[in-house]
Amino acid sequence: MAFGSVYLLSNSLFPDLIGEAPDKDTGIIVVIPAYNEPDIIATLNSLACCAKPACKVEVLIIVNAPTDSTSEGVKNNSLSIEKLEGWKKQNSNCFFRLYYSNVGQPDICHWGVGLARKTGMDEAVRRFDFINNPNGVVASLDADCTVEKSYFICLADELLKKGERKACSIYFEHPLNGNLPSTLYKAVTLYELHLRYYFQALKYTGFPYVHHTIGSAIAIKASTYVKAGGMNRKQAGEDFYFIQKLVPTGGFFNLYGTVIYPSPRISLRVPFFSTGIVIGKLSEMENPEYFTYDFKAFIELKNLFGLTEKLYNTSHNTWVKEFSGLNECLKLFITEQEWINKLTELNGNTSNLDAFGKRFYNWFNMFKIVKYLNFSHINYFEKKEIVQEAKGFLRVINNTELTDDPKELLLIYRSLEKN
Repeated sequence: MAFGSVYLLSNSLFPDLIGEAPDKDTGIIVVIPAYNEPDIIATLNSLACCAKPACKVEVLIIVNAPTDSTSEGVKNNSLSIEKLEGWKKQNSNCFFRLYYSNVGQPDICHWGVGLARKTGMDEAVRRFDFINNPNGVVASLDADCTVEKSYFICLADELLKKGERKACSIYFEHPLNGNLPSTLYKAVTLYELHLRYYFQALKYTGFPYVHHTIGSAIAIKASTYVKAGGMNRKQAGEDFYFIQKLVPTGGFFNLYGTVIYPSPRISLRVPFFSTGIVIGKLSEMENPEYFTYDFKAFIELKNLFGLTEKLYNTSHNTWVKEFSGLNECLKLFITEQEWINKLTELNGNTSNLDAFGKRFYNWFNMFKIVKYLNFSHINYFEKKEIVQEAKGFLRVINNTELTDDPKELLLIYRSLEKN
């Protein structure tokens, strides 16, 4: 029995979706969920323009619709299949094999983009399992993305060929101009600025696992996917929860050698907790403003994370003393009893500071940080306008490139992250 057989028997939602066996040298499979996607051919053309890697490549598109889809959405799915068939015939010499499967409107609880992504990634694992390639790379993309030409080469060189690396978050940039209404580009500029500010602010705290969590910009080795139990069965936010599972196991990294360009368009594929919904709301405003987390909340996290050495292999009295010095909001979020119980557990199960630190951040992980930030901005802090807060952070790190222009600020933050 190959590496993924047991997982697939108990976790996959569908039987084999592709009748044709994979090439034995397949090393990368790109998975794309597609619902009501008018521009899917642009994504394929972008992938076809990429430099060819040494390994064989497949692109797998899961055409699907939720049970409450409009008739227009279902009709557009049929049109997508026709377009895919036509593209495949016209590009028969393309270096990657294109497969697509229309799974219709599955009568599965919480069906949406999350489960469609899981279906595709499970199928990719099935194909790597067939050729017994546990190190094969499963890359997740969206049907409205384009990519830099180095996409496949970078995945091969930085993930497929590196034994110690298991999965990654891939660098992305939303287009800031183009043929869509200008309001959309203004909106996505503010939203991406928030994402970049959050990344830098979290990095400032000393938290060791700082990664973007975007479903269209992740890649993972097949065996790692199996060991993590596969993609979450969630209708939204599946990317965040999935990466949260992966990071503590090690081998997760940020890949900066290529770029994914997600579309700034409005999308209703996910009813909440999605980029498309946020962009839609912002684009409706005459003078859009995006409110983000107060940087003071990150300062309190920095103070908390700075205590880890003091909390290892010390007395109960020290723990109580350090708790008393925490910000009042943190003391509401973490009760003193939880604090003592958790430190007792962590110290009782670790033999050195490094192991203690890993367990500490498995407890106060990305999910707990987001819960704290949301809790603190209900009970203690007020959210701040992103441009002013992003400028304020630049002052903190002694960056003198200050501006009130959101686009210029975003370009500064992109440069900060890449460098």
